[in-house]
Amino acid sequence: MSASRRFEWPTCAVLIACYAAFAVATTWLAALWLPLGTALAVLSVALHSSLAHEALHGHPFRNKHLNAALVFPALSFAIPYIRFRDTHLAHHVDSRLTDPYDDPESCYLDPKVWSKLSTPSKAMFNFNNTLFGRVLVGPLIGQYFFMLADWKLIIAGNKRVLISWVWHVPAAALPIWWVLAFGAMPLWAYFLAVYAGLSVLKIRTYLEHQAHEEARGRTVIIEDRGLLAFLFLNNNLHSVHHLNPGVSWYDLPALYASGKERFLENNEGYRFGSYADVFRPYFFKAKEPVAHPLRPANNG
Repeated sequence: MSASRRFEWPTCAVLIACYAAFAVATTWLAALWLPLGTALAVLSVALHSSLAHEALHGHPFRNKHLNAALVFPALSFAIPYIRFRDTHLAHHVDSRLTDPYDDPESCYLDPKVWSKLSTPSKAMFNFNNTLFGRVLVGPLIGQYFFMLADWKLIIAGNKRVLISWVWHVPAAALPIWWVLAFGAMPLWAYFLAVYAGLSVLKIRTYLEHQAHEEARGRTVIIEDRGLLAFLFLNNNLHSVHHLNPGVSWYDLPALYASGKERFLENNEGYRFGSYADVFRPYFFKAKEPVAHPLRPANNG
């Protein structure tokens, strides 16, 4: 049995710490100084999303229902866990990565769709394609289109999507109830923390996949070991994760170090040394176009 399949005390410890930090942030720390409490709530929201990602990949337990229960309180209340699990596991079919239709997490548009957009819509998407735009308006744009797509599925009779949102109601209500019942944090500050937490996550997803002829060259490795790497639970080593989706977050750095040259050769050298190396060139400049550069404009 691998280390990732033994009792995963690091994941359990981080989960407890995440909920404890959220509780302290919304009560004592918010009463002491609201900006500090809000900042810690932001980190808690971002970390909880990373823990949900671990849960859907089978951590810390083999039982998927137990893992779902551990992350049931939706601190960000943005995406239902079941929908996150379904869409993310579909995203892990590497041959479909970045495809505007087959990859649920693709940020690219079909060139045909792009060509028909209005000038204001193109301006919005172009702004969202910079890292600054992705952090500032990315959560709002992503949430809108995600909910719109799910609404269409529900209207079409997709019962699983409907059930996912029904289950999400109590999950989202739990942290809101906590803030209202026990918190010293105003609800508006909590909502601000949620949005900011989702913005932090947009840093991770900004360029973790790129358009590339070879599927193996589509997934990035960012060799960051700072606060962001912890908040993302080492998912910045994204190509390593895609190749080894069953490996726990705390085993990824050692796994990468043990075969760095092999991993970089596999992903065609798609690598950044740190998140600072991402911010510098792409904070105000898009890395790639919104329209998928490898998809023919006349593709039906």
